[in-house]
Amino acid sequence: MKILIAGAGAVGTHLSELLSKEKQDIVLMDDDMERLRKVDSSLDFMTVNASPTSIAGLKNSGVSDADLFIAVTPDESRNMTACMIASSLGAQKTIARIENYEYMLPKHQDFFKNLGVDSMICPEMLAAKEIVSSLKMSWIRQWWEFGGGALVMLGSKMRETSTILNTKLSELDRSVPYHIVAIKRGPNTIIPRGSDEIKLYDIVYVMTKREYLPALKKIFGKESYGNIENVFVLGGSRIAIRTVQCASDNFNFKIAEQNLEKCDRLNQLIGGKAMIINGDGRDMDLLRQEGIKRNHAFVALSDNSETNILACLSAKRLGFRKTIAEVENIDYIAMAESLDIGTVINKKLIAASHIYHMMLNADVSNVKSLTFANADVAEFTVKESSYITRHKVKDVGFPKGFTLGGIIRNGQGMLVDGETEILPGDHVVVFCGEMIKKIEKFF
Repeated sequence: MKILIAGAGAVGTHLSELLSKEKQDIVLMDDDMERLRKVDSSLDFMTVNASPTSIAGLKNSGVSDADLFIAVTPDESRNMTACMIASSLGAQKTIARIENYEYMLPKHQDFFKNLGVDSMICPEMLAAKEIVSSLKMSWIRQWWEFGGGALVMLGSKMRETSTILNTKLSELDRSVPYHIVAIKRGPNTIIPRGSDEIKLYDIVYVMTKREYLPALKKIFGKESYGNIENVFVLGGSRIAIRTVQCASDNFNFKIAEQNLEKCDRLNQLIGGKAMIINGDGRDMDLLRQEGIKRNHAFVALSDNSETNILACLSAKRLGFRKTIAEVENIDYIAMAESLDIGTVINKKLIAASHIYHMMLNADVSNVKSLTFANADVAEFTVKESSYITRHKVKDVGFPKGFTLGGIIRNGQGMLVDGETEILPGDHVVVFCGEMIKKIEKFF
């Protein structure tokens, strides 16, 4: 597949690296030569110094025989224009990065497709949805629902109070149905076997059904963690606005923003759903004045990764049990994990993962990015002719780095073991420690 990516920023570069590992024919273009110089020269893809809205530049980049054109520059209007031109020049499919989520409403899809923009992605909205999901429960680092909640997958850090420490997985009490699909230990992500053990400070990723969450909370030693109601947000960014807009009314938001003009804008956009405070959210006195004991979660969404990490560390010392940091510098993610700041959000990784699943040949309805684990969780729909329906799970021969988490069948969630047989029409949730494309043939 020939893929032309316009925009050598963080999203475009990360996506190029991701796809080049699969031996796709990748061309990364940007009109800023300095950005292209920063791209790792050892990577197997071509770079072109040209404007994505230049007809001559697109032609010279080979857009006429591109299977996919992806515009991910920081400028929304530029991405839309580039997709329109690329489509008219012969690109088979186009994807544009946008900021205005209104463009993605179903009623506008045909309009934009007729213009040449086949699909759109809004990184800020994707990040906001991840934040809202992680706010649902204070004892969970990351949370995903599949099949409308028929199955849930969660990641939680093991503390001294956990009852499953230092016990082989094969010897765990199975009276509560749950499936440990992965263990994050230090820099390594482990696809566990029966002989593996859970160690202190591991982040454990588990697939289960919603009704077993209270029992799982007890097993993990998190009974003292209460529900989140109040959320204090540092920074009035676009992600902060999207988070408040897509959150339920169960949350009480306070947003601290230093810029007075931004505060006025925030009041206009979300004043009815959040209290806007003109001040520095890193100021400990301000946090105390705003009722630290009444706030259960602290979300750092400034435009500086270091600020967000340090602010979450300070918030933890003040008593916030749940902290979430936007860390856009990919190199800092490992540091954030080692400092135990809580949940980390990186909209570049989330956006790249989302775009990646849009180009898979298999029927993948849902892909979630595990920021810490450098892995994904994918929901496949099984077709009549799928290879995976021919054998029991234990005999399918899944490659190393993948594990089946569960099945949604006729709207009902089911956990998987070696004797499980997959049927056409099933929705299968797969933990992917490697590239998802490696297992497309099974579905």
